[in-house]
Amino acid sequence: MTHWAIELPVTPDDRRLARLAALAIGLTLAEAAIPSPIPGVKPGLANIVILLVLLQDGWRAAAWVSGLRVLAAGLLLGTLFAPGFWLSAAGACASLLILAVAHHLPKRLFGPVSLSVLAAFGHVGGQLALASLWLLPAAAILTLLPLFAAAALVFGAANGVIVARLHLANAPIVQGSPQ
Repeated sequence: MTHWAIELPVTPDDRRLARLAALAIGLTLAEAAIPSPIPGVKPGLANIVILLVLLQDGWRAAAWVSGLRVLAAGLLLGTLFAPGFWLSAAGACASLLILAVAHHLPKRLFGPVSLSVLAAFGHVGGQLALASLWLLPAAAILTLLPLFAAAALVFGAANGVIVARLHLANAPIVQGSPQ
């Protein structure tokens, strides 16, 4: 009997991105455990990790970490393929699309804070767009828009300041382990 094995080489960068994805997943799980006074409004702490990955490793790595975060959080929270999962996925995709464009804008005008705010608006926009197509009438979405836009501005700016400080410190967010 022949035994076939597929071996994929794992690089130190792969391990580092896996640790970053684990960090983003952990932040998502912690955030889910914190009650929110306004349903659906959360600070998006995992987005700090996603934005740092974008700035340090590029868009493709940020997309991997974001995708792993959404999928793993859905599995671990028991919401995989439930409406909350799809809203999270829509927000993550919209945010990543905006970051794909914005990451190429002049760095002197679009730093970590403005990128974070744009990503937060993209996340909220993606979620509200899906909700308007699937869950709520457009009139209800319009009444929610100011609240979610304000939250995106506040949390996006706060997360962006954290990212700016970490990025300016030039410290990698997860060090490679010695081999």
